[in-house]
Amino acid sequence: MREPARRAGKASVQLLVGAGVSVACYLLLGVLMVTAVLSVTVVGAGLLPEGVLTVRRLAGFQRRRTSAWTGEPLPEAYLPLAGSLPARLRTMAADPGTARDLFWMAADLVYGMALMSAALLLWVPALLVDAVWCGAAGKDAVLLPLIGRLADLEASWSHLLLQPSPDAGTADRIEQLTVTRAGAVAAHGAELRRIERDLHDGAQAHLVALSMRLGLARRAYDSDPATGRRLLEEAQDQAETALTELRHVVRGIHPPILTDRGLAGAVRALAAGSGMAVDVETGGIEEGPRAPAAVEAAAYFAVAEALTNAAKHSGSDQARVELDRSPGMLRISVRDEGRGGALAGGDGSGLLGLRRRVAALDGAVGITSPAGGPTVITVELPCAW
Repeated sequence: MREPARRAGKASVQLLVGAGVSVACYLLLGVLMVTAVLSVTVVGAGLLPEGVLTVRRLAGFQRRRTSAWTGEPLPEAYLPLAGSLPARLRTMAADPGTARDLFWMAADLVYGMALMSAALLLWVPALLVDAVWCGAAGKDAVLLPLIGRLADLEASWSHLLLQPSPDAGTADRIEQLTVTRAGAVAAHGAELRRIERDLHDGAQAHLVALSMRLGLARRAYDSDPATGRRLLEEAQDQAETALTELRHVVRGIHPPILTDRGLAGAVRALAAGSGMAVDVETGGIEEGPRAPAAVEAAAYFAVAEALTNAAKHSGSDQARVELDRSPGMLRISVRDEGRGGALAGGDGSGLLGLRRRVAALDGAVGITSPAGGPTVITVELPCAW
């Protein structure tokens, strides 16, 4: 009987704290009603957002209690109360999380106190009956476990009422997509500027020089054929250089090696040209259908950026690349045994560009790089194989 009594005592403490929360709900609801009545004045309207923040804190305390009792996470989702007073009032009125909190407070006034009262009324008969039952029949307690079930019932109702609104999940998703879209636009703009710079400084300069040499060769052709031929030879060399520059630009947009050899072959080529001893594990990527071209390109550039950073900054000459396919997902891991300390820094950082490129495909990037190493960069890309 000792163990059932211990569990019942723990449940009673849970219910007692819950009753305290019910009292707080009662007091806070009264304050909110008075504040709502006074909201016709500037002072009352200014107090309403503070009252809502207090409600959120109380609901957050109840969520933590419930999660600790049930072992299940109970997240919160609110619209931020920021900006001017009218903006905060509009946000407060439209926030589904606040509405659910107020409904929970009203319900908790009833079930919180009722369950605690039931537990108090159950203790005396439970101790008497279970003591006789266990002593005479040598069987388990029958009434003491009911107190634990009352605590379970209180937690289950709180868990149901304090769950985030489905609308809050939609709002979070919209906010996430807004941030992702901004990152994708920034990455696209940076990519366009890079292509423009490469074309202007590389291929365009060589094409201008080619045009000049062809013009000189045409004027010299009749009067000085030897000079004309020399200028034509130089023009041919200039044309080949321009083609090389154009191929370089094209490789920066979509490497031809991806089309020719697939992601696994392209990653092996990156490993071979990295200047490091790189172990590549393809994880079945070469089997079955290929990933979409955009996903392969993002994966290729992710590996390229990770290996480039490792070669430049890690101080190690060893790395490992792992590719793994699963239903709906392509996973990439690049690990080096260097000094660590890699950060996704500010503008211009290769890792920041990597995050934006992956986020544009609704993927995720993880970086683990403690001081002393190792550095592990993981990339997950949604993929319809």
